[in-house]
Amino acid sequence: MRIKEIEAKSIITATKLPDSDVVVNPYVGCSFACGYCYASFMGRFVGESIESWGDYLYVKINAVDLFEREIVGLQRRMPTATLLMSSVTDAWQGPEKKYRLARGILQTLANRRYQGLVSLLTKSPLITRDLDLLSTLSNPEVGVTITSPDDDIGRELEARAPSIHDRLETLRECNKAGIPTYAFLGPLLPHFRYRPQLLEDLFKQLADVGTTTIFAEHLNSSAYIRRRISPLLSDAPPEIGDAYASAGSSSHREATAQLVQELVALHRFQLRLSDVIAHGSPAKNTGHLSAS
Repeated sequence: MRIKEIEAKSIITATKLPDSDVVVNPYVGCSFACGYCYASFMGRFVGESIESWGDYLYVKINAVDLFEREIVGLQRRMPTATLLMSSVTDAWQGPEKKYRLARGILQTLANRRYQGLVSLLTKSPLITRDLDLLSTLSNPEVGVTITSPDDDIGRELEARAPSIHDRLETLRECNKAGIPTYAFLGPLLPHFRYRPQLLEDLFKQLADVGTTTIFAEHLNSSAYIRRRISPLLSDAPPEIGDAYASAGSSSHREATAQLVQELVALHRFQLRLSDVIAHGSPAKNTGHLSAS
């Protein structure tokens, strides 16, 4: 993976994401290289192609200094703004061990006694390194993205991401430390609709580690994402390919959302936003995954 150090012009960005007011992204790119990642569009801002997602990382080496300056204005304008780190990268991917940008930002929040919700979303166990700082924040929460009950199911789409076991243990450690947690079930793998026991197994695993709050999101079936996923499923059984091909249809989304709602009620989970998140209008079933 290519790593390049850059200087950013700003670090706190207003967002229209549900449940967040501002986002902080200390990196551009992500070494986890997940095939379904909508953030692969970020490459265009640094001259990288959609297909090269996962092969590069741009490190905003001035991120902490910028944050120390910009947080002053945010606290003045919106003292309890909900801050999400991160929306288009993973702030705790491997190079964070060296650069410590996420940790520096958390330290600033602690020093400033920030009162708003600080929501941290990751796939990485490295976030447990920062439990000491999280415990000093007024209103922190840790979300961990978990897309399947085991690695055999999702590994083709999450080639370099931490194992499902490690992600579940990350939630367990945060819960033991008294930090509120949630699981981000995004995207919901399309074949869950036809194999609901897999999704129920995941709910049981989450309950076992003490997490009972979830976000759930349908697969983003935008053309550029379908273009990236298609080669990864070239050797998959026909029924799997068919499931992914129909993932953007109204019927698929409705059936999958109903399954999630039933499991939420059965296991007494809290579903944030009260529904499964969907990007864009439901698409017609084109019968294939590749971009037209």
